Amino acid sequence: MAMQTGENEQALRKILDMTRFISIVILLIHYYYYCYAAFQQWQLVSAFSDRILNNIYRTGIFYSFIKSKLIALGFLAISLLGAKGRKHEKMNYKTAFAYLIIGLLLYFVSYLSLLLPLPVQEVAMIYIGITSVGFLMILSGGTLLSRIIKSRFNNKDIFNNENETFPQEERLLQNEYSINLPARYRLKNKVRNSWINIINPFRAIMVLGTPGSGKSYFVIRHVITQHIRKGFTMFVYDFKFDDLSKIAYNTWLKYKHHYKKPPQFFVINFDDLTRSHRCNPLEPSAMTDITDAAESARTILMGLNREWIKRQGDFFVESPINFLSAVIWYLRKYKDGEFCTLPHVIELMQADYDSLFTLLRTEKEIEVLINPFINAYLNDVMEQLEGQIASAKVAMARLSSPQLYYVLSGNDFNLDINNPGEPKIVCMGNNPQKIQIYGAVLSLYVTRLIKQVNKKGKLKSSLVFDEFPTIYLNNMDSLIATARSNKVAACLGVQDFSQLRKDYGREQADVIMNITGNIIAGQVTGDTAKQLSERFGKIMQDRESYSINSGDTSVSRSKQLEAAIPPSKISGLSSGEFVGMVADDPDNKIELKTFHSEIINDHEALKREQEDYRDIEVIRKLDNSMVQRNYLQIKQDIQDIIQSEMERLLNDPAQKHLVVQKKMS
Repeated sequence: MAMQTGENEQALRKILDMTRFISIVILLIHYYYYCYAAFQQWQLVSAFSDRILNNIYRTGIFYSFIKSKLIALGFLAISLLGAKGRKHEKMNYKTAFAYLIIGLLLYFVSYLSLLLPLPVQEVAMIYIGITSVGFLMILSGGTLLSRIIKSRFNNKDIFNNENETFPQEERLLQNEYSINLPARYRLKNKVRNSWINIINPFRAIMVLGTPGSGKSYFVIRHVITQHIRKGFTMFVYDFKFDDLSKIAYNTWLKYKHHYKKPPQFFVINFDDLTRSHRCNPLEPSAMTDITDAAESARTILMGLNREWIKRQGDFFVESPINFLSAVIWYLRKYKDGEFCTLPHVIELMQADYDSLFTLLRTEKEIEVLINPFINAYLNDVMEQLEGQIASAKVAMARLSSPQLYYVLSGNDFNLDINNPGEPKIVCMGNNPQKIQIYGAVLSLYVTRLIKQVNKKGKLKSSLVFDEFPTIYLNNMDSLIATARSNKVAACLGVQDFSQLRKDYGREQADVIMNITGNIIAGQVTGDTAKQLSERFGKIMQDRESYSINSGDTSVSRSKQLEAAIPPSKISGLSSGEFVGMVADDPDNKIELKTFHSEIINDHEALKREQEDYRDIEVIRKLDNSMVQRNYLQIKQDIQDIIQSEMERLLNDPAQKHLVVQKKMS
């Protein structure tokens, strides 16, 4: 390739200038020949010029009127081929071609002016003027063409949408556990159909999205319907009861005959007791060890005091948990757990210290837990004691309501939903207006349920949590890590990672986010969008750069690895549009795991289906007097326990020393 030096460019420029000069000379000779009469009247002729003109005529250049004009135009075109005007990014072909077309019209149509019935001099001036203007416009148009940037940025794709598309999974991959969502996506400038195949839901599913992004309508409802259709037992945490519960209920009615043993359907709902079953989360048969009591105590207190989650290990956090653990385990051991319910625990905690500590001292297994409290009481360190116990008593007292007591003290069902002998579908409803109270109780239910579900030899089960951060589950990361081998699928609905960090603490939230195998995200912003973008990785994208100088344009094209789905794209997703990544398993490999697509819902069919939904049936007729009577009965039970135990201890010389009586100063 020859080097382009300054000398070469200068020589080329001289050749072009000479060619243009020849074009102008030929045009001037044309004027002189065809307007000779006018030039004669202007006395611009001579014998010498006539001899030269005669010699030129013999070359054949003037055999026809148009020939000399075409030759002049040809030399002009040759001179324009090498023209290099100063490049301008706003210059366009429309302007240049307008000059060229008008110039060509004037250049050739000027012949008509010679036919005008005017004096020869005037006709010559008009013809020369029109032809010269046309010639100059052709020259200007050609120069403008050389100033246009031949390769431009693609202004039609200013957001780089086409460059950020990538191939996605178009096959429908199904198995007995899968969730399959039909979708469509863009690949360059084409719209293609695809499938989001969650073939291994046991590696957990996290559904992210701000309110209105379509988490429930486009994803969670299909998790519920498809898993019930495939014979899963199920637990649904319904934050806005009964949105998801009604879907689960009607799907169960439609497909319960598909199960080998049809599951029973249960609902926990604290607002409408006629449509709520009763269930004791501290059911004695499920509490085999004092660690179960400790775990239950931690869950309920963390649910009531969310700020404690970040302070686990502190003295004034662990002390109330130990105290509540002791009370729960005492009632579990007393008469084989006859009164082991959360309402009885709450009422027993409110007893005076003399009676309470006396009862707790009779149970050897909790002696280590309660000794610090008894010693503080006997040594009159009341400030420390109140700091340890009052925080638990005050928090638990918020749960003291007849409605909660009624639901929590019954035994309509137990929480082993995937028991092969008694499969169940259980829906538990929260109320956004009473989120702190209901959330703590539901946290206890879910913790106890997970403990029983996550075992070997059970049926496949699906746990669906709408607005997951509104409840507290201790060791949720442990469930996700071990659930795969026990066929437990967990689906967590979260609005934003920051919400999870706020409610669970940074460390546990990060673990939950990082070990979740399937991610489906609607519109999210900030750090969540950045973290997801990094998780989805990079793709090879085309890049162009332009350098414009006075003489030329330099275009540089390259390929670079850039984010497949940048944070700005995730922040601007429309409702129903989702990005994400699915997990595969050894039997079903998925090469294209990442997706950016619009999930397709048959809106009309879903609307008709919802119109045909039946309301959850009334479970029992109930009036306020029955609820109130249950409430008072629980209080009376605790009074009877205290009275009978105190009498027994006082009448037994071998155990009389266990009675706590604070010495009066």
